Amino acid sequence: MKFPGATHLVILSRGNAAEALEWTRNVVTRLGLTQNEAKTSIKQASKERFNFLGYTFGPHCYKKDGSWYTGASPSKKSVARLKQKVGDHLVPRQVGTWPEVRDQLNLMLRGWAAYFSYGTRRDAYQAIDHHVHDCVRHFLRRRHKVPTHGNTQFSFAKVFGELGVFRLRKVQSAPRS
Repeated sequence: MKFPGATHLVILSRGNAAEALEWTRNVVTRLGLTQNEAKTSIKQASKERFNFLGYTFGPHCYKKDGSWYTGASPSKKSVARLKQKVGDHLVPRQVGTWPEVRDQLNLMLRGWAAYFSYGTRRDAYQAIDHHVHDCVRHFLRRRHKVPTHGNTQFSFAKVFGELGVFRLRKVQSAPRS
């Protein structure tokens, strides 16, 4: 029997992973559910990465000093998916006014940032900001028939300032408790 509510599970264990997996299999079986063995695996999170619900968990490098830590960041697939949505939104057939187009774009960006507010986000946020800038610049350059690449008229500062596009890199981290 497939149960749509409990489809994703990660168990963290220090040295007892095989026992935890066996215990989970027994519980799942007693509940009358089936476990997808193709998606089931044991990972050493301190040494290898794995993706779960849009995040990549595992070793990350601290860029300031090159040290390694076990952490989480938005997965490459999640970043690519958002970039695709941004590109799909800013197409020539988009006939709304700039404030309407911008507000829809900002809603998309804010929602993504709210979900991916945990872990190491700097690289993902920076990549998305650059992609958003390129897409907005290209969109407005076509809309206003600018003969150049639009780098001057639609600079990074103007897109994320005067034009009001939400910039992910400006999202503040929540204070640690």
